[in-house]
Amino acid sequence: MTEREIPVDMAKSFIMDELFDVAVIGAGIVGCAVARRFAMAGAKVAVLEKGADILSGASKANSAILHTGFDAPRGSLELKLVQAGRQEYLDIHQDMNLPLVKTGALVCAWTAEEAAKLDEIEQQGLDNGVPNLRLLTPDEARAVEPGLADHLVSALHVADEHVIDPWSAPLGYITQAIALGAVVLRQCEVLSGTFDGDWSLSTTRGDLRAKFVVNAAGLFGDHVDERLGFKAEFGIKPRKGQFVVLDKAAARQLKTIILPVPNEITKGIVVCPTAFGNILVGPTAEEQEDRVRATVVHDTLDELVRHGSRLVPGLANIPVTAVYAGLRPATEKKEYRVINRPESRSITLGGIRSTGLSSALGLAQHALSLYAEESADDLAPAAAPRVCMPNLAESFARDWQADGHGEIVCHCEMVTKREIEAAFQSDLPPGDFGGLRRRTRAGMGRCQGFYCNARLAEMSKGRLANPLAVEEERGR
Repeated sequence: MTEREIPVDMAKSFIMDELFDVAVIGAGIVGCAVARRFAMAGAKVAVLEKGADILSGASKANSAILHTGFDAPRGSLELKLVQAGRQEYLDIHQDMNLPLVKTGALVCAWTAEEAAKLDEIEQQGLDNGVPNLRLLTPDEARAVEPGLADHLVSALHVADEHVIDPWSAPLGYITQAIALGAVVLRQCEVLSGTFDGDWSLSTTRGDLRAKFVVNAAGLFGDHVDERLGFKAEFGIKPRKGQFVVLDKAAARQLKTIILPVPNEITKGIVVCPTAFGNILVGPTAEEQEDRVRATVVHDTLDELVRHGSRLVPGLANIPVTAVYAGLRPATEKKEYRVINRPESRSITLGGIRSTGLSSALGLAQHALSLYAEESADDLAPAAAPRVCMPNLAESFARDWQADGHGEIVCHCEMVTKREIEAAFQSDLPPGDFGGLRRRTRAGMGRCQGFYCNARLAEMSKGRLANPLAVEEERGR
């Protein structure tokens, strides 16, 4: 059974008769990874996502860095899970055709005060078991990245920090889960839950029963805990991050991730290559109450552009292709808020902030180990079926370079008709236009869909929860 066999228009009348082993609440990066891991363990998995598509919350906006954990708190759960998740990604990415862009990173000190902290950051990385760290003089740093500004004081080279495609990876995880029998229910918000040995979940698409629940609801993780009848042990404090994406011409100016010296609140603003051939500058770190809307502010975006050109002068005057803002599910504490409740057969994976893309596979391993410690369920592990994801990264062969692609629909990002049709015919077709963009990059280039949106609306007619023409009208 796939999600397509359970139409959304059956919403409130739909009642799932079977008992699932595990219900995963939230289909962000973490939820997709958890679904995959439990399905591989032999569990019958249901994924409940209130959005029209996966990655519709915090997960749709991040810097796409695959972290080493060099700056994670020593001995922390976050460090353990980041490194476990990173290693699993390295183990599986080639088989799944997921890109790994080997950029390396430089933690750059632009003042004497920042430079004084680099020794400690290096030692922290060594204590965390991260190899290939080296303190560099300005000249040595420019040998790695020639475009750095003249006022650089010193830098720490972290050779193994890299960049990945942040959307194809979780889509690959959930696709593997579906191949193993997982059911994905979109536009399915959990309203309440009761536990009497098994869980009964009331949702906007009917009632569902499961033996075990994993709360991976991101920005609404505390609300979901309360709806499940728990006293919330943390509160989400949304932290907005604004980004600018510079035109692909910027890629000639920078090949390495440029990291700031972090502070107590944030890792800071990054200047970073993307897998798609652009340069990203961001994120900011702004506390707000709204958990849904992340607006962009013109003055802040201008400052991000100026910030990027101060560090890499060659970025000056390069046009901005796109701007966006995302929300991170921060809490009162910096650490991950992982809560295991064996007496009620549930786990909460909360407060997963900027390192969630790197730690997702590690979090999934950890959730399964917690489950296995207490569960008497007799599961039969299954090998992960091979899933080969379409490549969207610029540094590897794209579909437009192969014969028979039909037509180029989006000329800015060179997206083919064949790629768009394949997305709609996949095991988990896009549920909204954002999902289509994340699966294909259509409409994400210089013109932001000005030339291709009419064609995309035609091709997606009747296939999305909200027709493209309606979504465009709402955005005005």
